[in-house]
Amino acid sequence: MDSLNALRKLLEQVPDRLRAIPSARAEIRRAAAWSPKEELGHLLDSAANNHQRIVRAQMEDRPAMPGYEQNQWVAIHDYQGREWVELIEIWRALNRQLSAAAQAVPDEAWSRAMTIANSEPLTLKFVFEDYLKHMLHHLEHIGIEVDDLQPVSSTTV
Repeated sequence: MDSLNALRKLLEQVPDRLRAIPSARAEIRRAAAWSPKEELGHLLDSAANNHQRIVRAQMEDRPAMPGYEQNQWVAIHDYQGREWVELIEIWRALNRQLSAAAQAVPDEAWSRAMTIANSEPLTLKFVFEDYLKHMLHHLEHIGIEVDDLQPVSSTTV
């Protein structure tokens, strides 16, 4: 279960790496882009949405999940005006909750399909692995080292 192990490793390693970023630096917006605070906030929204997908895929046959407007979610939550340490703790808590839901997925359920917004059917395995890739991309963009946090293989969950 490489992807589940990768998420466990992220939960162990990432909070300290994020805390090493000074709060003042986390507030700096790059041109036409989110600040690290807003980007981490986007990961909070992603965790909340993906948690729902993992849970519903275990309970429903072929759930139709909504997409979400990323920029609006970030603006509504005012991540720029929140404390950096608070956002790190929320990231950890949301991903622990998501991890608990993922740990509960029976082996056969990883192949269940769902749609997200107007997508073609996607397997739960794909959605979970894509979530991890998406998270690692944004964490790296925020400025933390992620090379040692990559899943060993993307072929098994």
